[in-house]
Amino acid sequence: MSALLVRAHERAQRGHEGVHTQTLQAYGDGLYAAKCEELSASLSQLPGVELVRLQARTVAVVAGHVVYPYWYAKKDVPVTAARLRTASGLRADLIRRLGPDPRQGELNLGIELPDEDEPHADLARLSPDTKLVLVAYACSLADGVVRLEWGFAELRREDRSLIWHRHEPLPIPRKR
Repeated sequence: MSALLVRAHERAQRGHEGVHTQTLQAYGDGLYAAKCEELSASLSQLPGVELVRLQARTVAVVAGHVVYPYWYAKKDVPVTAARLRTASGLRADLIRRLGPDPRQGELNLGIELPDEDEPHADLARLSPDTKLVLVAYACSLADGVVRLEWGFAELRREDRSLIWHRHEPLPIPRKR
């Protein structure tokens, strides 16, 4: 798994160098596309894997679990510090709807709360009992992949932080 993300970083790095921009947009966009391509291409070799298009990217569903790569930081910080940029959109819906049930129940004050937003339309492509495995990594243009973990997390809407129910580090190949 780690070799796949290292390859995705290298592809994005070459793309950034090829366009000679002063911003990191080519790197970021390239990394977003390449990580999904590398992961789904590799996992598609396993028996029983289903490939599904979510927001113009192909992801793998392995044994009823969407395996979703998630970049959370530019530097080597613990995965427990991960926060989403926004509490809406496909990534937030995946975590909120397919991740583990919240550890702490909602406080019921007996007041009418607004209805939850409609789920992202692409989630209808998944079976209702599908779960989510996050492959969370820290990576930068200069340093490459510096931390990699996978596991199950819930999303706190209030501050967009992830509460990890379980996560494990994955080894990162040494730079050549």
